[in-house]
Formats: sequence, structure tokens, C-alpha cells
Amino acid sequence: MTSDSLHILVVDDDARLRALLQRYLVQNGYLVSVAADAGEARRALSHIQFDLIVLDVMLPDKDGIELTGELRRELDVPILLLTARGEPEDRIAGLERGADDYLVKPFEPRELLLRVTTILRRVRPSRGAAPGGSGVVRFGPFSFDPDALELRRGEEPINLTNGEAALLRILCMQPDQPISRAELGARSRISGSDRAVDVQIVRLRRKIEDDSKQPRYLLTMRGAGYVLRTKG
Repeated sequence: MTSDSLHILVVDDDARLRALLQRYLVQNGYLVSVAADAGEARRALSHIQFDLIVLDVMLPDKDGIELTGELRRELDVPILLLTARGEPEDRIAGLERGADDYLVKPFEPRELLLRVTTILRRVRPSRGAAPGGSGVVRFGPFSFDPDALELRRGEEPINLTNGEAALLRILCMQPDQPISRAELGARSRISGSDRAVDVQIVRLRRKIEDDSKQPRYLLTMRGAGYVLRTKG
């Protein structure tokens, strides 16, 4: 994947940070637009199709987590949240509203670039990567490529957030075997509490189950954790 044609929207009311991130991302080959608040972001989104949004939680005119929820209902664009609040409950709130990832301030620009690259690699897999390789795990009508982090229902790709893809990859590595919440949290990039894992599981079920309250594939094993059923 090349970054030259990918367009990122940076939304932050800190003018210095906004300029720093714009300059750094442009130097690394991205197209970058900026907005100082939710209103400016909305105006930009109304006439430009972005590949990713970097969104500060503390905006002057609207809470960034609230805006994330609104955007997720309208758009399929990945969202990376920036937050000065590092408490697990704040991070969980962002994930619940549909954020793909979060980064706690202060951070190094290189770390943000890594997060951006990881998200875009996942949602825009290499054109040369064909589904159906030997490592693909199948369950029901679904197939998951753990290398490309690509989920498909038949031939239709299904968008996953970073957290959802990380969990599904771990579950696919041990299909039909229960994995505890603690292990899932430790092996994935999800941290903070068992609830953070539960939030991602709920969201993942909504994408792979006909009835997320009566799952057929992603099951809860009382006292043992979660299991991905691929047999039967």
C-alpha cells in the first residue's frame, strides 16, 4: 500500500499539535486536512471523502467521543481518537462508540504514524493479497485471513476495527478452544479491564451473528472465556 493518495483529517483544537501532525503526516506521504473543532470537521466531511480521521476527544464545541458515535452511524471511515484521559473507562467509551483505536497524550508523532499505518493497512489490504490462502479460518459463511486481518462473508468484505480484528485473530489461532478474557486482553492491544474485551466481543458478534444475543460462532464459555466455534 502506498500512502500518497490516502487523505487524513486531523481534528484538534491545539493549533501547534494540529500543525505538527499535519506536517509529519505529509512528510510521510499522506494528504492531510485539518479542523479545529467538530463544526469544521463536519464541513470538511460534507465535501471530502477521507480515508481516516484523527480525532481529539476534548473539542471546544462537542465531545469527541460523542462525535465518534455520530460519525460511526453515518460513515465507515476509521477513527483514531486522541485523548489526554488515560483512564480505562474513557478508552472503553471511545471503543463503544465505534473508534478503531486510541492514543493517549502526550505521544510521539512516530507512534501516531504507526497507529495510522496499522489501521489503514487493515482496512485497505494489499491488492495482491487474495482471500482463501492456507491460513484462512472458516466458520459458517465467513472466512478470516489472520495475516491480512481480513474478514469476508462469502466474497463480501466486512470492516473490522483494530480491536475486533486483534481478538478474532487470536480466537482463530485457537479455534474451538476457550480463551480467557485476561489472555485475550494480554495478547491483543486491548487493555484496561475485562470489560474492554467484552465491548469488542459484543461489537464483533454484531458483525458475524444473525442474532448477537444467541450467538452460533462466538460463544461465551462460563468460567473459561470466549471460543470461536468452527465445527458443527
